[in-house]
Amino acid sequence: MNILIVGGGGREHALAWAIAASPLCDKLICAPGNAGIAQEAECVAVAADDVDALVRLAQDKKIDFVVVGPEAPLVGGLVDRLGAVGIRAFGPSAEAARLEGSKGFMKDFCARHGIPSAAYARFAMPENAKAYIRDRGAPIVVKADGLAAGKGVTVAETIEEAEAAVEAAMQARAFGKAGAEIVIEECLRGEEVSIFALADGENHLLLASAQDHKAVGEGDTGPNTGGMGAYSPAPIATPALEARIEHEIIAPTVAGMAEDGVPYRGVLFAGIMVTDEGPKLLEFNVRFGDPETQVLVMRLKSDLLPALIAASEGGLGHFDLRWHDNAALVVVMAAKGYPGAYAKGSEIRGIEEAGGSEGAMIFHAGTKEENGRLIAAGGRVLGVAGSGPSVAEAQVSAYRAVDAIDWDQGFCRRDIGWRAVKN
Repeated sequence: MNILIVGGGGREHALAWAIAASPLCDKLICAPGNAGIAQEAECVAVAADDVDALVRLAQDKKIDFVVVGPEAPLVGGLVDRLGAVGIRAFGPSAEAARLEGSKGFMKDFCARHGIPSAAYARFAMPENAKAYIRDRGAPIVVKADGLAAGKGVTVAETIEEAEAAVEAAMQARAFGKAGAEIVIEECLRGEEVSIFALADGENHLLLASAQDHKAVGEGDTGPNTGGMGAYSPAPIATPALEARIEHEIIAPTVAGMAEDGVPYRGVLFAGIMVTDEGPKLLEFNVRFGDPETQVLVMRLKSDLLPALIAASEGGLGHFDLRWHDNAALVVVMAAKGYPGAYAKGSEIRGIEEAGGSEGAMIFHAGTKEENGRLIAAGGRVLGVAGSGPSVAEAQVSAYRAVDAIDWDQGFCRRDIGWRAVKN
């Protein structure tokens, strides 16, 4: 098969690494890709959100199957457009992708189908939102309704902070059209876990658990990011908890979408808060997580590609995946200044030595090659992964590889996996 992967980050490098190893894959193309993906696939300079150009590329390259990495092209209808020209793709339709594309849609869906989540209200007028905040008090959560590249959520500890978040989203338009409407939620307390499941419109298949680190600073301090590291499995995700999440959240979502006439096909990424009352859904993403995908593929024994095809075409009901018992952990190396302003263009050395460390793998996110040099070209630049019999040993492996990389304009958290190691 000729396979096209859409995207150019660490998630897409992880998917390319896994798919390139499949006996079903004859040719692998990635748009736009990065310097690391170029080692696994032919990279073509087409933007991941340019739906028209991606459809033309798939036709020109005689692509048999497309794997869509980021959320924007899914919400933009890429899977629908590919289907209209007879090309199969992994990912939900634009209508189903509203589970991530609109926080309000997701919350209304959960309320309608009895899926446990935080109490909420939706607003199109800032003054109404502020009145609700003053009535409810803090802490409280303010979310831009649309896609905001992971930056549209404020966990406000004071009423003033919450009102400022409303003004930023709805009046200053800090997130563009995404903040024209907002969702305000109760603030849930507990421990977060990421749960992934494939779905084919009727059936679902639970994948391994993971835990992400969103805050930029050690000890989970500072502003939120796209993710500074992750590990799998997450110790909090016991078999009993996973069974509850599957029964109370994943299965009702797949059934509810089918009941609503919008069958869900692709991957469901559920961000779960484990509260004293049980698991509650924080949000749905309609694509694989980044950096969670990196640790999932390192633990996956089975061929990933047939599972993605089954999710697209049906047949997950009799499907199974096998996982390594080992743990995996990834540390994100980012450009100094991220998630604020950061410089591009600095050189990164030592990647070969780092990747040669025992149990290590380097996933590229924001990189490019210039005249034989590896150059930083984004905020999150590398995902340095390690594996081992336990999370603690995977942590040692990953940081050994981090320390082999020579990049004076980069930084990372030094405590990825701290919850699992502490416990």
